[in-house]
Amino acid sequence: MASRENIPSTDPVTEFYRGDAVALGDHESVGYLIKLANQMVLRNLDIQLQPYDLTAPQWVPLLVISNGRADTVAGCAREICVDTGAMTRMLDRLEAKGFIVRSRSGDDRRVVKLALTKAGREIVKLIPPTICAVLNDHLRGFSAQEFATFKNMLRRFLANGDGVANNQTSN
Repeated sequence: MASRENIPSTDPVTEFYRGDAVALGDHESVGYLIKLANQMVLRNLDIQLQPYDLTAPQWVPLLVISNGRADTVAGCAREICVDTGAMTRMLDRLEAKGFIVRSRSGDDRRVVKLALTKAGREIVKLIPPTICAVLNDHLRGFSAQEFATFKNMLRRFLANGDGVANNQTSN
């Protein structure tokens, strides 16, 4: 467990949890609520992506490759925060569906390069409206200001967590 001096803070520090956060109950734990929200979004994306023969997790490497954020198995795994074995299995499925091709690098045969096929490029253009619809369903009833505040709070939550993680790795 991190000591208090290792956690970046601003004054004054508000501690929302003390002692046993598990005893608060599932719907009082921010971690649990974030987990539930993530699972629900992924479940609803999976349902809407069925006509495209894709799952939400399979969509992510297609997006990463199409955006040029990664072009190797290891790069995709790093970008998506999964191990290379899991990424390889996911890419096997995407290759079998005809969305990607893999080839050995000419410079280093150990490196496997990834590219979208024509079908992969087409599916990448088709999926974003579906994702937008699912996210808009989850955001139904939010005002524009609430939406902006929600995103800002999530960004701050992530930055705080990144600060804790960075302190742990530098100690």
